[in-house]
Formats: sequence, C-alpha cells, structure tokens
Amino acid sequence: MFLHSSRSRTPFSDPPRRGSRLQAFLTATLACMALAPISAIAQVPDTTRTGADTLVFELDPLLVTATRGPRLLSDVPQPASVVQREAIDRQLPNSVTDLFRALPGLDVVGVGVSQGRPQIRGQRGTRILLLEDGMRLNSFRRQQDFGELPALVDVNGVDRVEVVRGPASVLYGSDAIGGVVNIISQTPEQEGLHGSASFKYGGVESQKAGTARLSGRFGDWTVRAGGTYRTADAYLAPKGDFGGITLEDDTEVMNTGVDDNSLDIRIGWEPGDTHGFFGRFARYEADEAGFGGVDPSIYDPEAPEIVITYPMQEWSKFTFGYTGEDLGLPVADRVEVLAYGQDNERELDFSFVLPLGGPGLLTQVSQNYTDIRTYGFRAEARKLTGNDLLFTYGVDLVKDRAEGTDLNATTVTGFGPPQERTSDRPQLPEATFFTFGAFLQAELAASERFTLIGGGRFQHVKAETFDTPGLEDQDPTSDSDGTVVAALNGIFDVTDEVSLVGSVGRAFRSPNLIERFFDGPTPEGNGYQVRNPDLKPETSFNVDLGARYIRDGVSLELFGFRNTIRDGIRIAPLNTEINGLDAFQNTNVEELIFKGVEGAARVRLHPGLWAEAGYTWLDAKNASDEEIPVGESFSSRVTGALTYVAPSGRWWGGFEVRHNGDRKDVTLQDNPLGDILPSFTVMNVSGGVTLFTTDVGQRHRIEARVTNLTNQLYAEFSNASFFRPEPKRNLTVSYTVSF
Repeated sequence: MFLHSSRSRTPFSDPPRRGSRLQAFLTATLACMALAPISAIAQVPDTTRTGADTLVFELDPLLVTATRGPRLLSDVPQPASVVQREAIDRQLPNSVTDLFRALPGLDVVGVGVSQGRPQIRGQRGTRILLLEDGMRLNSFRRQQDFGELPALVDVNGVDRVEVVRGPASVLYGSDAIGGVVNIISQTPEQEGLHGSASFKYGGVESQKAGTARLSGRFGDWTVRAGGTYRTADAYLAPKGDFGGITLEDDTEVMNTGVDDNSLDIRIGWEPGDTHGFFGRFARYEADEAGFGGVDPSIYDPEAPEIVITYPMQEWSKFTFGYTGEDLGLPVADRVEVLAYGQDNERELDFSFVLPLGGPGLLTQVSQNYTDIRTYGFRAEARKLTGNDLLFTYGVDLVKDRAEGTDLNATTVTGFGPPQERTSDRPQLPEATFFTFGAFLQAELAASERFTLIGGGRFQHVKAETFDTPGLEDQDPTSDSDGTVVAALNGIFDVTDEVSLVGSVGRAFRSPNLIERFFDGPTPEGNGYQVRNPDLKPETSFNVDLGARYIRDGVSLELFGFRNTIRDGIRIAPLNTEINGLDAFQNTNVEELIFKGVEGAARVRLHPGLWAEAGYTWLDAKNASDEEIPVGESFSSRVTGALTYVAPSGRWWGGFEVRHNGDRKDVTLQDNPLGDILPSFTVMNVSGGVTLFTTDVGQRHRIEARVTNLTNQLYAEFSNASFFRPEPKRNLTVSYTVSF
C-alpha cells in the first residue's frame, strides 16, 4: 500500500491492469450463498483483514479522474479527494452522496434514502459532473439545482469514489464547471468466483435492504454482477429547536422513503495483455420517492403546503468499451473507446396550497412525465514522446432527446364557487441537446521534481426544439454555440514529502434544456418559470493554490481557491404574476464569485489508531449585486474522526464529529428560521466485527452505525430554507457473508 511515496517523477508509467423484483433478489442471494463452496475449489486466500494499518487508510491512493491516467493522489495537480472501499464499508451509506459530509469543500443537497446529491465548493446540480467509470451520468434535461441522482449507481458495487474539487472542463466538457464526482466500480482481480450477500436494516426509516454480488476472473474472461433491493419509509426528525423553528415532538419528514432496486452485469474479455473488451448493462428502478419536507402547518401555518413526489423512475444503460494497452503505435500507446445508450423515464407530481387571505385558497396540482434518451461516445488516446512528454487527446459526444407530457390543474376557492383551470400544455417542448468536444492535454516532466500539465478543449453545442402537440404557438427553435477552454496545472516537489500545487483555467457550462425552454410552474411550486432561449453559456476562471505533505503515517493538505463565473445563470423575478404565481426567468448575471480555503489531515497515532481532521471556509457573492446573497451551503465547517482497527483485523470502531458554523449570507426573507442558518454539531459512532470464518472461506461480519448520536434537530444548510431536517438518532446494522 502507498503509505509513503519517494516521489521521484515517473508519472507516465501505468500500473498493471487488474417474476418479481423481490423474488429476483432472493434468488440471486440464495445462488450467491449456494456457490460459496466453489471458493474452496478456487483456493481463495483467507479474507480476514490483516495488516490493519494499510487497509484502513491508503495515504496515497491511485486516482484517475483528474488527469485521465492513474496517478498517486500526491502527484495530482489539482485538489482532489478519494473515498476508498474500506471507508465505504464503515459508513453503511445509502448512496455515495452519504460519503461526502466530512470531505473538504463538499456538502449534500436533498434528503432521504435515495435523493441526496453532491455539492462542491458551493456549486451543485448541473454545475457538478457526475460520472460512472469516467462516463457521464448527467443529462441536459435536469433542473439546475438538482442534477442527476448518484443513487443510479449501487454503492455496494463501488470500489472508490474520486472527487475533483474545482473545474475540469478540458477533459470532461460541460457541467464540470464546479467539480467532478467519478464513481469507480469494483473490478475482478483474483482467479475464481467470489461474492457476498448482505442485509441492512435502518431503524428510524424502517429501511430493509438486501444485496447480492458476484465477481470472477476465468482466464481471459471476467464477470461482475450484482443487485440491491431496498424499501424504506419516511423517517422521523427529532423534537427540538433549529433557529426559529420548534418541533414539539418527533416529526415525520414527508416523502423521504423509497422502494427501489438496482441491477448491473458486466462481462469482459482480455485476450493477452494488450487488448480488452467489455459490455455492461445497468438498471435502476425507484417508486414512491420524493422531495422531503416537514408539513409547514406544524411550524409556520401561513406558509404554503408543498408536496413533491416522484412516483416512478426507471433508468437503464448499455455500455460497450475497448481498451488497448502498450500498443506502440506512432500516435498512441494506449487507446480507449466507449459507447453507451441510456433511457431515463421519470414521473414528477407536485401540489401546493397557497393561502390567499381570508377564506381564499389557491391549489395547484401538476403531473409531469419525462423520457430522456441519451447516446454517448468517447475515444481517447495517450502517447509518450521521449521520456518526458505525455499527450492525452480525444473526442466525445453526447446527444439527449427529451419528450414528455404535462397535466396541470389550478383551483381557487373561498371567493364564491370554485374556479378551476386545467391544461395539458407541455412545459417543455420535444427537444434535443447535442454536444461535441475535442481535447488535447500535454504533461511535461520538466525535471525530476517539477511537472506541468496543460490542455485545451473545443466544444460545440446545439439545442433544438421541434413541433410539439399543445405548443402550436411556439415555433421550433435552434441555438448553437462554440466554446474554447484551457487549463494549466503544475506540481513542484520541494522535498520528498512536501509538494506545492497550482492550477489555473477556464471552464464552461452550457444552459440546459430546462433553463432554455421550460415554461410553467417550477417543480418546487413557488413560482412560474418563463422560457429564455437566449441564455448564454456560463464561463469561469478558476485559480487553486495549495500544498501537500505526505510522510509515513501523516498526510496533510491545504488549498485556497477563487472561482469567478461569468454570465452565471440565476433565476430572477419578473415582477409580475402568471396563473396566480410570481413569474421568474433564468437570466445571465455578470459575475458570481466563489472563494474558500480547504484543509485536511490524516495521522497515525498508534498502530491501528488513526485520526482525521478537516476544515472548510466558503464565501460566495453576486458581484453585480452584492445585496443578493448566493450562499447555498455552509460558510465554515470543522470535522474530526478517530478510527481504530485491531491488529488482527477482526474488529474496528470509530467516532466522528462535524460542526457547521452560522451562515449569514443567505436570503431567508420571511422564513421562520430567522436571519441566519444556525450552527450545529453532529456526532456518529460505528464499529464492526468478524464473527467467524468457515473452512471453505466464508466470512461472516456485522457492522453497526449510530448517526446523530445526540439526537439533535438540524438541517444541512442546503436543505434548511425549505425545511428538510436530518433524521433523529438512528441505528443502522448490516450483516454480510462473503467468500
């Protein structure tokens, strides 16, 4: 394991390659258990954890997202974080988003078992690019503030999660203006068949989740398959005070449950050491999910009652790929080609009741069905010229086609006979979004201690609408634009332990279909959005400066950044009403400025005992109108953790604490929270033990985690103004059998 890096510059050598849904899950689980004795035939080594220090933390893990090639984290010329498999196991997460609460610069948007999404340095939604194994999961039809669901990827099949904090548009194109989250799948490495089956129970939401996974390597062939079935109810928030809100009793946070399941199958063929082919199918289904929230009548009787639910989501994806290694071609040593197609169907229902004064009520109910079909392609190559210059170049393209139907009903009561208006007018016309990009990155080992990485990308974007039933008054429209972005990163080793890191670059984000063409009540139910096909792309100029220190048992880092987004897309009031709702429109503002400081430390205090700490400070403002705050995350956060793994590896335990400081730069208006988002401190404890290992290699293990140990009422700041508090004290237990 990489507990220490000598750090002489050799960045260009790649490491070696290594009936019903419930009935289907139970069948897979039983099959997994029945096949366990095969592991004895395959002579599987004992999986009991040994060498605990190296297994708990790799201080210098490999990361591929930042430069499109494997590098030690200490050699990555950008701020980045890696959550490894051991940490995933310890946190018993519902999705990868649960792993982000203690990482520097990261926050969580949304609540519930399946609806959490990442936020990086105050950027969220479609300003964050979500990837699975380097392929985008984002679609260009999502709302700006929410983005795609990380829950599409089963966290139980994840090897690690890599996060690039800051723009990465040169390598990944649009949506990477705020950062990148890359979910890396587990890869079969050992010969023979291996697998696991587990059951997880969460008390406060009555969650019941079962998982079965199999993987194997058989000569030139590899196989990986798995699935999870889960059901959860809406959870309870604890009684208590948070700002100006008081809950007298434990209170249900509505629409935070879900019934969902996932399935993925991957088959690979690697004839020899040079060529590799694979095909993969993944599917995710979710029913009865929702945009959680506490019934406002409990704490603010004058507030409108808003209910947002997702009765159905079905997502499926086919991926095919080829990788060529050590090719020795004049233009490429390594080639990777990927193609995929996916279909994402979703229903969205929302209703709200708005008091109009006296007996008057305005009730609006909307139903939306959307089908998004996406096709994507990526081809890239790497070529080492001499011993000091590495080129990475390629092309990628994505095409989304969005279709849907809408049904809206608005009723006014209390002023005589009820007045009702209904409409099936589509809120979004049938539309496509096409983007094509070409990129080139050059990496120069200028000396043994100094590396420069520079690159550029040209991007062409075209958004187009078509004749749509119900929108005969809207002529089809088409808008195209081209963008060029560039970045320069450098890393200098002052000593074998200390390195200085700097990056500067330009990034972009194209306005998506919702921002350009949506016309109707917003999904949050608090206004009417007017279309704006004339939006310009967002562009940014970002600077990062930092330092890292890595030595046996110690890892430290400190970064400062400033990200200036020009032509930033913000929702703005039009000072009029449409259908009884305040009208808004997405517009470009001159500058949005985000800046901050991030620090992290890991220290081995004693064999098996590790301490972690983190600090983040964030600030954001609208430079063209500083009276309009844009703070949508915490302003400061401090985290700490202690983890001990017994030398035998048989048991472990951990404690975590997190403190969010007050957030004052936020618009709360008449929100009962008050003038600020109040600070809070939350603690968690967890542990696990291997119960026994059988003669045929089965390992039986139990893990437990208690979150919100002090049973405090609080909300993550991105979830506070639309009050969505976190669960009360919760015990989650998982039992796993592996072989």
